[in-house]
Amino acid sequence: MSLKTHKILFQPHGKEISVADGENLLRAAMEAGVHINASCGGEGVCGKCRILVESGDLEGGGLDKLSTEDREHGYRLACLSQVKSDVVIRVPVESEVDASVLNKHTAPRHTARVKSFSFEDLKEKGLLIPPVEKKYLKLPEPSAQDNIADVTRLIQHLKVQYDEHRLGVDLDVMRKVPDVFREKKFEVTATIVRPVREDGKNQIVNIEAGDTTDCNYSVAMDIGTTTIYGQLLDLNTGEVVSEYGDFNGQISYGEDVISRIMFSEKGDGLATLQKRVVETINGVLDRIFKRGKVKRECITTITLAGNTTMTQLLLGINPRYVRRAPYVPAAIMYPPFHAQSLGIDLAPHAQALIYPGVSSYVGGDIVAGVMGAGMYKSEKLTLFMDIGTNAEIVIGNKDWMACTACSAGPAFEGGGITFGMRAAKGAIEDFSIDPISCEPMIVTKGNVRPKGICGSGLITIVALLFENGVIDNRGKFNRNLNTDRIRQREEIWEYVLVWKDATQIDRDIVITEPDIDNLIRAKGAMYSGALTLLEEVGLTIQDIEVIILAGGFGSYVDLEKAMTIGLLPEVDPEQVVYLGNSSLLGARMSSLTNVLRRDVVDVVEMMTNFELAETPSYMDHYVGALFLPHTELNYFPRLHKRLQEKTRARQAS
Repeated sequence: MSLKTHKILFQPHGKEISVADGENLLRAAMEAGVHINASCGGEGVCGKCRILVESGDLEGGGLDKLSTEDREHGYRLACLSQVKSDVVIRVPVESEVDASVLNKHTAPRHTARVKSFSFEDLKEKGLLIPPVEKKYLKLPEPSAQDNIADVTRLIQHLKVQYDEHRLGVDLDVMRKVPDVFREKKFEVTATIVRPVREDGKNQIVNIEAGDTTDCNYSVAMDIGTTTIYGQLLDLNTGEVVSEYGDFNGQISYGEDVISRIMFSEKGDGLATLQKRVVETINGVLDRIFKRGKVKRECITTITLAGNTTMTQLLLGINPRYVRRAPYVPAAIMYPPFHAQSLGIDLAPHAQALIYPGVSSYVGGDIVAGVMGAGMYKSEKLTLFMDIGTNAEIVIGNKDWMACTACSAGPAFEGGGITFGMRAAKGAIEDFSIDPISCEPMIVTKGNVRPKGICGSGLITIVALLFENGVIDNRGKFNRNLNTDRIRQREEIWEYVLVWKDATQIDRDIVITEPDIDNLIRAKGAMYSGALTLLEEVGLTIQDIEVIILAGGFGSYVDLEKAMTIGLLPEVDPEQVVYLGNSSLLGARMSSLTNVLRRDVVDVVEMMTNFELAETPSYMDHYVGALFLPHTELNYFPRLHKRLQEKTRARQAS
């Protein structure tokens, strides 16, 4: 059933957009590039987003907040209106002159295409070879003429009935076999784990009485620095039965990997951090089992992916040398092991699989992302960017890959920003500015009063302040603009996004020059890292064919705005794909197909790591990237042309 849509025509701009039934009108205006003064985030408090309905119907509209005269004339508040039919909307005259400048030169809004993963795709490509399978057997009972050993009987009938060969048996299974065989008159189910290498053994890791083949589940888990996220997977159908995420319990000992490494070096710090991460894992497991209504005894494997430090802390391995030159981790490959040996609350037979890493700062989470993205099978030159506090970059295709990591800082996640916050309810996530009056248009998550700025909102705010001449390419405010929103407080210049009477926090929400500087440094680290990698392999930004974005950055980020500030290379938005939590995606895919697990070793071996601190060209590129968008505007020809047009338009007005 197709989703019902409606057309909105915004006058006097002549801009038309199609939206889903029930869409918020203020969000629709933002999407269309139509500026409507609105600073309260969408709760109807400021009353500035008055629009006139010339034809069609809107639902809501904040009638109780408007005068009788306004209601009779057809006025509504855009932030409280839902679109229920084709409508013609007129933006009142007070915004008309200003908007004529804005809308003539507004870059189109584009967000990354979300790349989805389908269990059916694996089937169609012949890749569905689960790493764990259950085999039901109805064995003949022993007799005087047939008195071979129980384990031998099990192996023989697996060969005869299922053509299973090269079988090994865990000692724990041998201990269970005699009683389990006789519990249901030799009707049993064997759990078999496939080897990562094709020449390895198929290992029988569990034996159960009766037919339990429908009880075969796996867990995929991303062990992030900030959050731990798990998915419960049905290995018979490939379905995600339930999922849940929680903050990593290690946070209280440091927000980044360096601070945690330092804590691990003190006394019993390593044991404390290992205990905390396992506690969080077990908490996530409890929630997904409860939500999925699955017994933990049904879990045969858990696949975990995390950066190098998180992996070593989980395994109780000293990470001390990860942060010291020449940056050597204890290991990059890890053998399978029983999850219980770490304190993970699963049945004794459940195996844990850890994604291998590449180096101290390019870990298993990135390898999982590369696998999940299918980048290692593509002929196209691809730029993979996992954007977060610890930003990782991979460039390459099926023939080769180069990778590196750079410390971007927490700005993309709201850290280091005066009113920064995660993308939760009340976060400013979208923004527009009237280029003449400098009045803002703001949309928040949940359409409630603002209480802070999330990463996607921060990028859009800085991009539009720059494009409209409110800040220069160094992130400094234009002191000569005629607006009370630009001010100096305690020797710091700032722009007032929301006056305190329209916020949730009884304070003006502002963006300051130091905030902008933090964002410039973060985006500069990312862009210069990509430039450095490309230069080291003899390529340029223009050679990139596909960009894959991963991490908690979000699919809502306006790609044009990310290019405007110089975070992403200037490419057609259609070339950008969003994966979301690529680490979790890679762990999920490995849980469902052994083919992927067998490819992992080859992929790790083909990834060449570059330590940026040891690469001379990196600092030159970084210094050049500490401007909006960059000192070299030839990297951004479309933006350069747009800036020239906007300058001419402002001068003409």
